[in-house]
Amino acid sequence: MSEAEIKHNDSDNPSEQNSCLVMLFATPALEEGLVDWLLENESISWFSTTESYGHGQRVSSMSLFEQVTGRQRRIQFLIEIDQSLASLLLQSLKLSFPGLHFMVIPVLSAGRL
Repeated sequence: MSEAEIKHNDSDNPSEQNSCLVMLFATPALEEGLVDWLLENESISWFSTTESYGHGQRVSSMSLFEQVTGRQRRIQFLIEIDQSLASLLLQSLKLSFPGLHFMVIPVLSAGRL
């Protein structure tokens, strides 16, 4: 495949239009409520979840067990959304789920292979 063909195929990718990845990190207690909230939100076409662990120096929010092991169990949410909707999504989440840690990352490319 030539470079021109590769560039043409990349530009045909509909998911490449100004989308971003919103990453949320929630406590396990919030998982079911957050899943339901995201499923009801019409601006979100898909998301995924995975178990993760947070590490840091905020000992005050950690149980004794977490202090000993040096990590807190978290549920990580990955949400691909149009960049223009990301700030609205975060504002709505802040009202319903205050205290979530988040990151917003530009998506350079996405789609199916």
